[in-house]
Amino acid sequence: MIKKVQLPLQTLNLTIGFAVWVLISSLLPFIVEDITIPAEKLAIVTAVPIVLGSVLRIPFGYYANIIGARLVFLISFLLLLFPVFYISAASSFMDLIIGGTFLGIGGAVFSVGVTSLPKYYPKEKHGLVNGIYGMGNLGTAVSTFSAPIIAAQIGWSATVKLYLIVLLVFAALNFFLGDKDEPKVKTSITEQIKSVYKDEKLWFFSLFYFITFGSFVAFTVFLPNFLVSYFAIDKVDAGMRTAGFIVLATFMRPLGGWLGDKFPPLNLLMACFAGLTAAAVVLAFSPSIALYTVGCLIIAVCAGLGNGLIFKLVPMYFNKQAGIVNGIVSMMGGLGGFFPPLLLAAVYSMTGSYSIGFMAFSQVALVSFVLVIWLYYMDRLKLSSEVFESTGQGILVTNAEGTIETVNPAFTELTGYSEEEVVGRNPNILSSGKQSSDFYTSMWSQIGQEGEWEGKLWNKRKNGEEYLELLTIHTIKDKSGEVVRYVGTFTDITPE
Repeated sequence: MIKKVQLPLQTLNLTIGFAVWVLISSLLPFIVEDITIPAEKLAIVTAVPIVLGSVLRIPFGYYANIIGARLVFLISFLLLLFPVFYISAASSFMDLIIGGTFLGIGGAVFSVGVTSLPKYYPKEKHGLVNGIYGMGNLGTAVSTFSAPIIAAQIGWSATVKLYLIVLLVFAALNFFLGDKDEPKVKTSITEQIKSVYKDEKLWFFSLFYFITFGSFVAFTVFLPNFLVSYFAIDKVDAGMRTAGFIVLATFMRPLGGWLGDKFPPLNLLMACFAGLTAAAVVLAFSPSIALYTVGCLIIAVCAGLGNGLIFKLVPMYFNKQAGIVNGIVSMMGGLGGFFPPLLLAAVYSMTGSYSIGFMAFSQVALVSFVLVIWLYYMDRLKLSSEVFESTGQGILVTNAEGTIETVNPAFTELTGYSEEEVVGRNPNILSSGKQSSDFYTSMWSQIGQEGEWEGKLWNKRKNGEEYLELLTIHTIKDKSGEVVRYVGTFTDITPE
């Protein structure tokens, strides 16, 4: 029973964590009525919670493996009581910075669930499970939509105090319903980092999540105040529009994970980055509210799908180091939400327009699109290499002139010749002399006409032992039809 409730419980945990994480940005239009904040520092106030929420994801993901998700969530919610109460009594810009910094704990809990939940499900469901958990992003919509409505009735300070009750409730839920027997991993954090930091896929996934989740967080904290100041719409209306963005992106996340379970995730990720690139270009031209809405919705769809796809890819490539890798990747995603608001604010202060900032975002998304293509083809090459290295058949590849370019380990096992001994030489070093010249003339005539040949012939190992093999030769041609190499595969069929 306890194991079955972990997915809904941890998803709700994330919802609450994210609701607290964006508390200041959700109520900022109300807070600025009581606390004077210079216009150039508004972006700093909304971005500060993201810093700690990003950096703490590494240790949170690690400790989710060491002590279990139950204790990490429980301790996190108890710790959040202090900054939430502090913010409810804030009276200055510095109070918001101090309290907002520690609100980052709410965002850091993300790496807990993506580390814990895959332990309860088979690999073919990891994309969907992490996608469902990621729907806890709705916590940002909960705050963005409901906090302004409540604040309009009882004031922003009292609204903040309501979160104290919610945090206590969820601390209790985790105490009673959290899984005390969750499987633990005892590898030290240093050893885990050493085992993954040289793997380029870790940094590719970090960049990809920096863009997808970063754009989600950035728009979440940026839109409420931007819509009010730039388009002069009502504060509650701005909150509802932002909530719509959050809801759409959030529901795309499990869809992305599910699609990643069914189809090649890298192919789908290419489409996501293409969409982000196009949408950012649209926003760069400072369109009307209607076109701006379309651009934001496209970003919500692509970012949401991308978020789900990336956390399908992480356990695929880093099954044993999922805790630390989830922490690093999700940290980079959080930091991806920190820099764009600051960049947009800086660009606006210098130029009076957000266009350059959005265009920069489109270029980064385009670079990510190219990198996904590169990673896809590197995966294909690695797969081909693994097949070449592990197959039980001997394989030798020659150039068009018949000089050996490479052989596989099975070739060495079957013939006794190492790769160094045969590369650069002609395959006739294996000849036993039992086949006549007419045999080879006929063989090469068929290869020239049909592009392939299959038959039996006697060859000789390095030690002089003769053996009968079943040999297949295929011709490889370029686009112009010219022969570029030959591939021979053979099996020892010597009668015993």
